[in-house]
Amino acid sequence: MFNFVKFSLMYRYALLIQYDGSQFFGFQFQKNEKSVQGFLEETIGIFTRHPTRIHAAGRTDTGVHAIGQVVHFDTPHDLNTHALAGCINAYGREQGVSVIDIQKVDHDFHARFSAKAREYIYLIRNHTYPSTLMATKSYHVYAPLDLSLMEEGASKLIGTHDFESFRSTKCQAKNAIRSIDFIRFEKYGDYIKIHLRARSFLHNQVRITVGCLTSIGKFEHPPTWIDDLLEAKNRTISGITAPAHGLYFYHVDYGMNLFQAKGSTILMG
Repeated sequence: MFNFVKFSLMYRYALLIQYDGSQFFGFQFQKNEKSVQGFLEETIGIFTRHPTRIHAAGRTDTGVHAIGQVVHFDTPHDLNTHALAGCINAYGREQGVSVIDIQKVDHDFHARFSAKAREYIYLIRNHTYPSTLMATKSYHVYAPLDLSLMEEGASKLIGTHDFESFRSTKCQAKNAIRSIDFIRFEKYGDYIKIHLRARSFLHNQVRITVGCLTSIGKFEHPPTWIDDLLEAKNRTISGITAPAHGLYFYHVDYGMNLFQAKGSTILMG
């Protein structure tokens, strides 16, 4: 185990990373399970030869993927970022993690607290039959979905609301007040991509939102059901929590161009 030591002179580095969530038990470090944080801290520690603590823009649950996650760490060394990326990618090739970009940043930058907004994508495969290749990368919904009804329901979630009906019962946030900037839908053949943006989200908020919108798309509830859920503030009467493997941490907005590379991509089957 590493012993953390305080250094008088520290450098801060921000990393843009991607990972396959199906290979991890979430982002946050777990003593007896494989985590993204655990992998990064161990690998960067090997490279820098001193203990490393990673801070992330957002935590992801088991099975959730990332194509634009941002983390930062401090080190007493002025690092060769190209060599560091090569080290992480060499170890990460079989682990399901890759570094897209690394930048040295000011000490007032924080991967979590400096974020202006976070964006997620949820990918649904809407087809009678499943896809073996996309089984851990999308949510298979075999019943036909009415996209116009889903869009009508989603429009009611835009803006500031009490999202008590749309968060996990294990959510530790002090309140459920959040502001959603937009929810957009795109269709590519048999795939539906749902793009959501907010400054922050509650635990499981995106997946519960998708679960509710999917129920509307299957004609199980009308779009006005969203109004009822917002008013009820009761998780027990809202929709299912959509599977983790359809969710992607897509992008973090810091109000500036932090990275030269882009972690974002178009998800298509």
